[in-house]
Amino acid sequence: MNLPLTSASQTQTRKADHIRICLEEDVQFRETTSGLENYRFAHCCLPELDRGQIDLTSTFLGKKLAVPLLISSMTGGTELAQTINYRLADVAQEYKLAMGVGSQRIIVENPQLAPTFAVRRRAPDILLFANIGAVQLNYNYGLEECQKIIDILEADALILHLNPLQECVQTEGDTNFKGLLDKIAKLCDKLPVPVIAKEVGNGISGKMAQKLLAAGVSAIDIAGAGGTSWAKIEGERAKDSKQRRLGATFADWGIPTAECVVSTRAAAPDVPLIASGGLQNGLDAAKTLALGADVAGLARPFLQAAAQSESAAALLAEVLIAEIATVMFCTGCANLDELKHSGVLERLR
Repeated sequence: MNLPLTSASQTQTRKADHIRICLEEDVQFRETTSGLENYRFAHCCLPELDRGQIDLTSTFLGKKLAVPLLISSMTGGTELAQTINYRLADVAQEYKLAMGVGSQRIIVENPQLAPTFAVRRRAPDILLFANIGAVQLNYNYGLEECQKIIDILEADALILHLNPLQECVQTEGDTNFKGLLDKIAKLCDKLPVPVIAKEVGNGISGKMAQKLLAAGVSAIDIAGAGGTSWAKIEGERAKDSKQRRLGATFADWGIPTAECVVSTRAAAPDVPLIASGGLQNGLDAAKTLALGADVAGLARPFLQAAAQSESAAALLAEVLIAEIATVMFCTGCANLDELKHSGVLERLR
């Protein structure tokens, strides 16, 4: 598929704007929270454990993780994005974390930008996710384009991100979502790798998770509300008052992360489940795992760290791992299965 250069250059400008705004502006939800503050772990004063022997390992989509953490999808397509992706890939490889890249639509439009995403050589062993907007299936993207971005990344799975609100606020947004579920089903049937359905910070309900799974999606990333607001980001980018007003009006729209995890796990007890959206530390991550997620994802904290240096991103990974291990030690949980099934997380309100 050949697209005009103007389309590629617009996408590249948009990606640069996204990084700048995320790093420099207040893009958090104003009032809506992740809901994780409504839960508290029951402290165990005598864990009868050796903290150094706590087992954080898990398996997701057939690949082993040293700790159930995902560096969530963020960026690509610019020089700064390449630096950030390379630093994050190095960290993911060192600590055996999963990683997703930002939307790869731009490398279909401009293949010369593929190196800004190509992290596999730096991270040969990690669980790595390719990424494209599901709505692009209604805009001349199909199996060939999806396979191309998977091959370029040498990815283990493909994320189809679902972002209707962001597209509404985005000046250049694509808002024809009609008939997408059927196209997702056909794509899932043909692709040789698993497909992950992911929101971008407004949440996936249990009901929608069931529909996506019935269409053939292999995993869900609920990406709930409470963290970065893409409505605020796109509103900040907008030049006209209407789009800026839309961004402000819908800045707090979405389903809180905790609610998404609980409802999706109840609706789909066996689905491989990623929790992201507003997680700030390892305590938040541990709460989502105890609520039923298999992997916890963080995006903006890693973006901020990697924009500083690789060592800052590595330090963040170390701190997150230490925080999760401390939760497990102080609740008497020797492994992740015990964290999930021992009833150590209490709802406060």
